[in-house]
Amino acid sequence: MKLSTIRNVCGSLRSPLVRQGGGVSCLSRRCPPVSPANRRLIIRTASATTSGGTNPRVAVKFGKQPQKDDGFEFNTSLREVVQSTKEALVALQRKNPAIQPLLVIIQIVEEVLKLNEDPRVHGVYLHLPPACLTSRVLNTLKPEKDVDGISDLNMGRLVRGDLSKGFVPPLASAVLDLLEKHDAPLEGKTVFLAGGEGPLGVALQCLIERNRMVAFKSHWSSNSLQRQVMQADAVVLLGPGNMDVPSTWVRPGAVVIRCEPTLETDEHVIEISSKSGLGFLTAAYRTRNVVHSCSRWIQEQQYRPWHLRSLKLQPLTPVPSDIEISRAQTPKPVDQLAEEIGLLPEELEAYGRSKAKVQLSLLDRLHTQPDGKLVLVAGITPTPLGEGKSTVTIGLVQALSAHLKLNSFACLRQPSQGPTFGVKGGAAGGGYAQVIPMEEFNLHLTGDIHAITAANNLVAAAIDARMLHEATQSDKRLGINKIDPASLTPQEVSTFVRLDLDPSKITWQRVLDTNDRFLRKITVGQASTEKGQIRETGFDIAVASEIMAILALADSLEDMKNRLARMVVGTSRSGQPVTAEDLGVSGALAVLMKDAIKPTLMQTLECLSMLGPFANIAHGNSSVLADKLALKLVGRDGFVVTEAGFGADIGMEKFFNIKCRASGLRPNVVSAGAPLPREYIDENLSLVAGGCHSNLRKQIQIADVFGVPVVVALNVFKTDTQAEIDLVCQLAKECGASDAVPCHHWAQGGRGSIELAQAVNEAASRPSNFQFLYNKEMPIVEKIRTIAQRVYGADDIELSPEARAKIDYYNQQGYGSLPICMAKTHLSLSHMPDKKGAPTGFVLPIRDVRASIGAGFIYPLVGTMSTMPGLPTRPCFYDIDLDPVTEEITGLF
Repeated sequence: MKLSTIRNVCGSLRSPLVRQGGGVSCLSRRCPPVSPANRRLIIRTASATTSGGTNPRVAVKFGKQPQKDDGFEFNTSLREVVQSTKEALVALQRKNPAIQPLLVIIQIVEEVLKLNEDPRVHGVYLHLPPACLTSRVLNTLKPEKDVDGISDLNMGRLVRGDLSKGFVPPLASAVLDLLEKHDAPLEGKTVFLAGGEGPLGVALQCLIERNRMVAFKSHWSSNSLQRQVMQADAVVLLGPGNMDVPSTWVRPGAVVIRCEPTLETDEHVIEISSKSGLGFLTAAYRTRNVVHSCSRWIQEQQYRPWHLRSLKLQPLTPVPSDIEISRAQTPKPVDQLAEEIGLLPEELEAYGRSKAKVQLSLLDRLHTQPDGKLVLVAGITPTPLGEGKSTVTIGLVQALSAHLKLNSFACLRQPSQGPTFGVKGGAAGGGYAQVIPMEEFNLHLTGDIHAITAANNLVAAAIDARMLHEATQSDKRLGINKIDPASLTPQEVSTFVRLDLDPSKITWQRVLDTNDRFLRKITVGQASTEKGQIRETGFDIAVASEIMAILALADSLEDMKNRLARMVVGTSRSGQPVTAEDLGVSGALAVLMKDAIKPTLMQTLECLSMLGPFANIAHGNSSVLADKLALKLVGRDGFVVTEAGFGADIGMEKFFNIKCRASGLRPNVVSAGAPLPREYIDENLSLVAGGCHSNLRKQIQIADVFGVPVVVALNVFKTDTQAEIDLVCQLAKECGASDAVPCHHWAQGGRGSIELAQAVNEAASRPSNFQFLYNKEMPIVEKIRTIAQRVYGADDIELSPEARAKIDYYNQQGYGSLPICMAKTHLSLSHMPDKKGAPTGFVLPIRDVRASIGAGFIYPLVGTMSTMPGLPTRPCFYDIDLDPVTEEITGLF
């Protein structure tokens, strides 16, 4: 079959395309010359219009003269197949006008891997000599694009009778079609297959027997060939083109169908030839398979209902250590987990067996899918060890998923190695409500924080290198010998312009993901090679980097790249801000961060979680993209439970005023944790009541300011008494919570938080009257004052001269409409860590105001805030060890 006849068979190609090398041209009657090493054709079905057809001769012989023209069966079949394919194509494009079924015909095997990953391609035809169609070649092609149905998987599906995903080989369909047209009904007829050793023979035998005919096969060289031919109602020749049987062997009324090779190559011409009309019918069935493949692809792009099978959990008493619990539960392979929640294989990048990155393309695929309900977990003012927000988050999701059977995701923040080896320990939750494997979660994970460290320090290196070269080289050395600025070319301007950074006003510091107090202030440039360019700087912990905040707030790769470019790293001597874009480093930063922006999929002891980067010293929330991907995956009736750092005055306020403002996310419910301090071993109802009437009441009021219903989750400790539990729940409701329930997830897993899950489900069904605390166009000072008074309970604020000067500068630069991210102690609602409860009557001191322009907020510094923690007298790393034989880690918690 010549290439031009594709138009006749498809009935849908007004101007088919042939891609040769790098060019695209219209397909003519004969293909233009092309190198044999680069033979590749692309056939695109563009519309449902038909072209004029031809009436080729059919390679069908009869034992006696038939009553009708010997091409009648072929022509009838061809018209029917073309017409039904056109109708299917019209229906497909009516619903999906932007989708165009695409078949690629290739003659070089190396193209297969590229085409496998090309979503525009719906079918691939390996137009190769039979000797080249080895099992390795056939199975390289993705089964869903194998429209000839000859890969091992598709052949197995055919034999098993499962064609929901596979394809019937077009040639086999064409042969069966001719048999039906020649002599229906087929039941009981005998068909002899001569030379059918390959996939085609297997497919034909399967189809023939499925149509209640009798099939038998033989080699062409068989001694009994004549006898077998004479006994058959139909003979199908599957061998070389010179195969034939004498007409005297064919009994009266029998039919002989020759399936001859269709590959003819010429040094100058690519040609799909067919000496018989069977090739036309085969091409028509192949086109039908392409349309079916496209329809399946479109169906796969739709939202998939979950088929999540929760892991079985059998809690023990007493509760073992966190790491023992984690190791006792075997996580599912992450690809199986992804399939159960409707992720496509191409949307997953596995990092080992139990964790994977999720591609952002999921948002495009499910852009019309309604979001689920968003639940925020905040807390009361915590102790230095944390109060169980991650544990409550995981316990709630385990209850929703494993016990209430509601699609649910926990969106957690990746832990920093600073607290893991310092004071607090890991952040995987605890007891029977934790992420597994907890060692992988707490140590490195997928390397996102390391990527942030590398990107941050690349900016720092670029700053010092730029200042060195500008200080030690003349304009002539820099390559500029022109006097008139107007005569500079754009390249000279962009490459050689002096930034003239003021060393005393560099705001960018290096970072490290380790608590190291001795790096808080350092001196750089002391080597003789740095030519006296000495300056004081310091290190922050990695999670304090502005790049971390950007990663958590960006809603796309493009958004992240633009935010990275806008980062202000210092000020020039003339007072102008200098950005990462000015340094020429923003593109390299995007390269370093391109994988870190993708959320990580893991699982809990019973269900699953989506992990975003940890924005501890910035806005204290997990990534926008983790929340958005999870909201699409859970569906309209599902839940995404995300956590905010520290108390409601810190993490929740920033979640609402910064994260929600930047992303468009709106929470349905706030779950406020209310754990009792661990040191209170003995029952003390008056102390409990005092805490509830002060701190808990204030945290609930903060949520009320934003118009979101509150459910109080009492994270029960084993030392809590029933009287204390009952009192907290009673007082929480009196303080304005829509409900308050005790939670036993630490000891019981999801079953211990069923009551909380029901309360959250109930609260989420009520309308939310969400509102921001302030208008972002308010003056910077007024936005700071609003937070201080309405959230912290301060009487007023006090600005230092330095803070006032900074605010004036930011207003001049046009940054006045950015939201506020307060940098304040988390140990008190005030700026004084020792003032517990709900302090009043204080003035909040603002000692400095800084800006994260890339992240998109102004952050006032309240009191003294360290961005590089130190190690305690006895750090956690004392207890962490490795068994060199089993490679098991001990001491993590």
